[in-house]
Amino acid sequence: MSTATTNSPADQRGFLAKGGILVWVLTAIVLALLLGSVKVGGTHLVPMTVGRVFATFSDLFSQFLSFSIPLIIIGLVTPAIADLGRGAGKWLGVTAAIAYGSTLFSGFLTYLVCASVFPRLLGAGALSEVAEPGSALTSYFTVEMPAAVGVMTALLLSFVLGIGLSMVPRGVLRKGFIEFRAIITSLIEKIIIPLLPLHIFGIFLNLTYTGEAWSIMRTLVRVVIVVLLLEVVILGVQYLVAGAIGRRNPVKALATMLPAYLTALGTSSSAATIPVTLAQTKKNGVSSAVASFTVPLCATIHLAGSTSKIFAFAFAIVLTQGMTVSAAQWVGFIFMLGITMVAAPGVPGGAIMAATGLLSSMLGFNDAQVALMIATYIALDSFGTATNVTGDGAIAIVIDTMAGGTFNADGDVENARELSFDGMKYLDRVSVEGVVSPEELAASAAAAGPNAVS
Repeated sequence: MSTATTNSPADQRGFLAKGGILVWVLTAIVLALLLGSVKVGGTHLVPMTVGRVFATFSDLFSQFLSFSIPLIIIGLVTPAIADLGRGAGKWLGVTAAIAYGSTLFSGFLTYLVCASVFPRLLGAGALSEVAEPGSALTSYFTVEMPAAVGVMTALLLSFVLGIGLSMVPRGVLRKGFIEFRAIITSLIEKIIIPLLPLHIFGIFLNLTYTGEAWSIMRTLVRVVIVVLLLEVVILGVQYLVAGAIGRRNPVKALATMLPAYLTALGTSSSAATIPVTLAQTKKNGVSSAVASFTVPLCATIHLAGSTSKIFAFAFAIVLTQGMTVSAAQWVGFIFMLGITMVAAPGVPGGAIMAATGLLSSMLGFNDAQVALMIATYIALDSFGTATNVTGDGAIAIVIDTMAGGTFNADGDVENARELSFDGMKYLDRVSVEGVVSPEELAASAAAAGPNAVS
C-alpha cells in the first residue's frame, strides 16, 4: 500500500511553482482577506503591529516599483521597436498598421462598452475610500526612491532610440540595449514578480482592515464577466473582417485557431505560443512565407486582448473611486497604451508593468490603485494573451490575401534576416551577467589587431 500523500508541504510547493504567478497572487489575496477578517476576542488575528510590517514592505516595494517603471519602459520598449527593423519592406509597415488598428479598435470598443454599462453595473464612487489605504495600517518608515527620469520622458526616449536603432541594426548601442533588456527582464522575473504577491498581500490586508476588501472583490467580479464577453466580441469581429477579406469561413477559421487559444491560456505568453499559433495559421490556408513573417511579428505588436483588459479595469477603478478623467484623456490613454504594449510579449507581467507608467502619469493612479490593477491583470493574464494570439491568425489571413501568398524581393523574409541583428544569438555569446569567456576575449583581440583601442 502506498504511503504517498498529495497534501505534503513539498506537493503544495510544487503546485504553487507549476501554477506560476497567478496561483501566488490568488493565494496572497485569499490569505489577506481571511487573516484580515478573522478576529479573536474583538482583535484581528493578525495584530496591528504585524500588519504594519507588511504595510512597510508594500510602501518600500511601491517606491522601488516607481523607480523601476521608467527603466522597464526604456529596457523593453526601445529594443522592441528596434527589433521591428526595416528589412521587410512595405509589409512590415502594413502588418504593424493593421495590428495597431486592431488594438485601437479593441480599446475604443471597450471604452464604449464600459462607458455604457459600468455606471449602471458598478455605481460611481462606490470604492472611493480605497484612495486612502494608509488610514488603517501605516508603515514604520519610508525610503524615497526617485526615478532617474519621468515616465513620459522614458516613453519618448524609447520611441526616439528604438526608431533610430532600427536603422542601425548592427550598431554597438543596439547591442547595449539588448543587454539592458536582459537586465530588465531579470529584474522583472527575479525581483519584481516574486515579491509582487507579498506586496499585494500587504495591500489587501490593509484593505481588509478598513473593511473595503470584500466590496472591491464583488465589484471586480462583475468587471471580469464584462471583460470576458468583450474579448469574445473582439475575436468575432476580427475573424468576420478577415473572413470577408480572405474569403474564408470566419467560424471555421476561428475554430481552427482554438489550439493556440488553449495553449495561450496555459502559457500566458504570446512568445511561448508562437509555434502553435504558426501551425494553426498555416492550417487556415495562410502561406508558409506569410505566416512565418506575420505570426512572430504580431506576437510582439498585436495586443488587442491585453489592451481591452487593462482599459476595462482602469475604467472601473476610476469610476468606482470617484476620480475624474476626461474623454480626451481616455482617448490619449488608448493610443499610448496600444504603443506601449509592444513591451509585453515574453516577459511575465511585462504588459502591466509597462502600462503602470501610463496609469500614473495619464490617469493619476496612486500606489493602491496601481496595485489593484496589477492584481486584477495577473488574475486574467492568460485570457488576454489567448485573445492576442488568436487575433494574430486573423491578421495573417488579411496579409496573406493582400500579398497574394508571397512577398516580393524587397519584403522577402530571408532578406529581412540578412539586414537584421540577431539579438538572441548575441545574448547567447554574451551572458546576461556580462561575462565573456577567455576564448572569446582572445579571439576578439586577435581579430582587432595590436593597434586596437581598449
